[in-house]
Amino acid sequence: MNLLHANDRAGEYPASWYAATSDALPEFAPLRGTERADVIVVGAGYTGLSAALHLAEAGMDVALVEAQRVGFGASGRNGGQLGSGQRMDQQGLERLMGDSDAAKLWELAEDAKSLVKSLIAKHEIDCYLAPGIAEACFSASEVAHEHAYADHLADRYGYEHLTKLDKDAMHALCPSPAYHGGVLDMGAAHLHPLRYALGLARAAQAAGVRIYERSEVTGIDEGARATVHTAQGQISAEHIILACNGYLGGLNGKVASRVMPINNFIAATEPLGKDAARVLTQDIAIADTKFVVNYFRLSHDNRLLFGGGESYGYRFPADIPALVRKPMSQIFPHLSDVKIDYAWGGTLAITIKRMPYLARVAPNILSASGYSGHGVGSATHAGKLMADAVAGEAAGFDTMARVPATPFPGGAALRTPLLILAMTWYSLRDRLGV
Repeated sequence: MNLLHANDRAGEYPASWYAATSDALPEFAPLRGTERADVIVVGAGYTGLSAALHLAEAGMDVALVEAQRVGFGASGRNGGQLGSGQRMDQQGLERLMGDSDAAKLWELAEDAKSLVKSLIAKHEIDCYLAPGIAEACFSASEVAHEHAYADHLADRYGYEHLTKLDKDAMHALCPSPAYHGGVLDMGAAHLHPLRYALGLARAAQAAGVRIYERSEVTGIDEGARATVHTAQGQISAEHIILACNGYLGGLNGKVASRVMPINNFIAATEPLGKDAARVLTQDIAIADTKFVVNYFRLSHDNRLLFGGGESYGYRFPADIPALVRKPMSQIFPHLSDVKIDYAWGGTLAITIKRMPYLARVAPNILSASGYSGHGVGSATHAGKLMADAVAGEAAGFDTMARVPATPFPGGAALRTPLLILAMTWYSLRDRLGV
């Protein structure tokens, strides 16, 4: 199944609250005929836009090729959370990589947050950036674990932006009966993801990047000067960057065997008015500890933007509002009948270890994907790391590429049945509370 076309209309953003509250850029023309560049970037989400922008600012001739519209995929549809650390926690990375590389990965993750904030400031991107994400726990044992982890980050890495929340403190922040405490991270942040993506695209265009939309890549010829083919044209370059994430398809088998596309869903309620204080009392975002995580925040017009729900295949369900309403009502029973004005789905990508997969898949072809729900910062940063590597500064890229990337058993062919099996098991586990 080609996920570029499975669930969306060609060349159109989904009917999301994000799209309704963004000023779309005029369409960029498709690639036609034969072109040349120093670097070709495939995919115009956060990864590709960041890579293209940084390469152009370094003086390179960059062509950015996008199958749909800039920010069309997960970059324009996600929960907008700019989280701290890597997707795998530091204790897991210490066991996996050793203390030295784990420390480097922490520093890179902090760089990722700083990069996003600096890009927003430098390019004056109006995307409602605001500090604060809380991790919300369902049990006393989870609260104890999160509090101990906060102590670990403070002791080992000097991270002092975490506030430990007991049950009363969590309810003062998020008055949901479901949560028993957690941790508030004021070093993290949240934003409007599509407005951020469009801002990066404007900055890339201003830096001289040639952007081609509606230009799905049909094949890549590897070589000292590689060539990217689309239906209407081709372009050659000394370097290629693959920034496709869940929409890679069959462009590279090595990446496809290690990166699995999955779908997730978000709903935007009607404006809540004074009832917004029964959801959150501060302008922060929440992510909880369920395996199929619930994540939410209030919009600038006081809607609840709630992400969650399970999907056992690559087709979006017919009734996305009903899918999201179920977990939303479990967290906020008083909103069980609230009107939902927008609901949409999107395709992200995960890896077995939930760490991004950065790789040199050919001598002059780099790839980054598999952000596993942590992509606002990680994807933006991965684009810069690849741009740096093309320019000859590969230390950060090489550190990320050292993270072991286990192929899914059976490769790409068995990813879908494995996804269904895993989602079924963890859904049962969450319901039983084990």
